Amino acid sequence: MAVEQVQNLPQQYVTDLGVDYGKQLAGLTAIPLDTAKLAPQVAAQDPMQQQAASLAASGVGAYQPFLTQAGAYSGPTGYQSFMSPYQQDIIDTTLADFDKQAAKDMTGIGLLAAQTGNLGGGREGVMRAETATQSNLDRAALLATLRQQGFNTAQNLANRAFGQQRNLAGDITDFQTADINQLGRLGGLQQAQQQALLDAQREANRLEAFEPYERLNTYGSGVASLFSGNAPFGQQSTITPNPTPLQTALGTASVLSGIFGGGGNKSGRAFDYV
Repeated sequence: MAVEQVQNLPQQYVTDLGVDYGKQLAGLTAIPLDTAKLAPQVAAQDPMQQQAASLAASGVGAYQPFLTQAGAYSGPTGYQSFMSPYQQDIIDTTLADFDKQAAKDMTGIGLLAAQTGNLGGGREGVMRAETATQSNLDRAALLATLRQQGFNTAQNLANRAFGQQRNLAGDITDFQTADINQLGRLGGLQQAQQQALLDAQREANRLEAFEPYERLNTYGSGVASLFSGNAPFGQQSTITPNPTPLQTALGTASVLSGIFGGGGNKSGRAFDYV
């Protein structure tokens, strides 16, 4: 018995598209990707960042000379650098004037003694001794005052210089820090811009590299949709399988039986021989 089968076959153009898609897929995937163009890249340091790093390295300890110099202005001998070179001249001149005045005082004692009739007497000697002693004390006090004034002036100048040197050391550090920070910020902006350009180029390379795959993927999706939605528009094909030898033999026997057995032979034999 023949068996009929009905198959929904795709349109020929759909089949051709499927074959073409398979060929393109095999060809495209056989080509290796240039991954070097897709590798992430890091922007190098900007020249300003390099300058900031160099300045930071060279500026380490830049304040030390100022602190060293400030140290020279402290301690028991720190004032000596600020002593006036005219200090001794001032002392000498002042004492010379004092000595002149003291001599006049002694001369006055002699004149007074002569006027009172005590010249060369004991009273004159006592007055001269007392005047000389007081004069020496006053002279020593004047000398001490002059020296103290010179020392105080030098000491104040040394203290001022000490503070200035320390301030300069701090200022040097602050100025360098400000420069380093400014260079670092500007260099960072430049580096960020360069990094953005590298990232944009990498993305462009990625889009270029995968564009054929995306295009082929769109192509394949369209072909797949044609295959999946093809049934209502396909061709119907009826296939009658060839009978097997057994089916042929059984069919032949049935036909012969109908031909030779339908004649109404009453003798019960298929044929009567003469």
